[in-house]
Amino acid sequence: MNPVSLVDVGSYLPERRVTVDFYGGDDDALRESVMFKSPRYRRHVAPGESAVDMIEKAARPVLDRAAARGDGPLDVLLTNVQLPDLPWTGAGAAVAHRLGQDPDWVLDVHNGGCASFVHMLRSARQILRTGEARTALICCVQNTAGQMFAQSEVRRRSHASVPGDGCGVGYLRVGDESPILDVELRNLGEFAGDMGVRLEDGRRYWEPGRSQLDVSFTPDKVRKIIERGNALVPEVVGRLCDRLDVPTSAIDLLVTNQPNRLFLANWRESLGVDAARHPDTFDEYGNLFGAAVPVTLHEMLRQGRPNRGDLVVLAGFAHAGDLAAAAAVRWHPEPA
Repeated sequence: MNPVSLVDVGSYLPERRVTVDFYGGDDDALRESVMFKSPRYRRHVAPGESAVDMIEKAARPVLDRAAARGDGPLDVLLTNVQLPDLPWTGAGAAVAHRLGQDPDWVLDVHNGGCASFVHMLRSARQILRTGEARTALICCVQNTAGQMFAQSEVRRRSHASVPGDGCGVGYLRVGDESPILDVELRNLGEFAGDMGVRLEDGRRYWEPGRSQLDVSFTPDKVRKIIERGNALVPEVVGRLCDRLDVPTSAIDLLVTNQPNRLFLANWRESLGVDAARHPDTFDEYGNLFGAAVPVTLHEMLRQGRPNRGDLVVLAGFAHAGDLAAAAAVRWHPEPA
């Protein structure tokens, strides 16, 4: 099969920078949970700012660089949007139109959550390896912080201050200049039901009513998510490195989702990767869910990292633990 490379990433963060003073945090049952310790800052989408707007701002410079290299048209477009602008229509078709592209493959990927970037990287890589396409753009949007979690009642709850909004994209093409070495992915459907919806009046989320849509957390669910989260990322990264025949301590740059300080510290300790090799954007941007991996990687590129030839591992877990994934790239970046 054709080798496939991740050659570029891009990101967009909304202008509005929000402090913790915006929130109430009066949920007594969860206030002291280590999972919901607030970041210092986060970004919120502007009123009327759509997922398509966010992807366009992140992707335009990436596609401009691809055009300058002579890569040709975009063949594959994958999107994952945390809060779709319309309940029954994905962003992909509108994104392709906005970007002036006509890809043969337009896929709106609804699952994957905080691991969606790696999940889509795997899917796009497989399509490109068949020879049916040459280039792919994968797009992750997190847009619940300034919308769902900013609602008047929801924002008073302890967990509401943790998310931030942002978008990250990755550009793949056939070739071995910055090859994706391998991908490890685990689907754990037995945990899918542990992520629920909270509506005070008991209605289904699409039925009319006055209660505000929120994510359902209980102390027992939080405990289980912490246990799984601490284990799942080291597990998939360890399996990946075993197949590559390298110790996890040899990872030059580990880029993960950014759920909270506890997970980041525990993953580093478990994998033997020091803080300098595991970038932390949580305090500046909050929990960016699926967008955290490409946004954090783009932050590193702007700082001159990773170095040419570095082993870069991208990893994360989704929701209450229903999916975990890790990908390894031998980095030979294009100019950012």
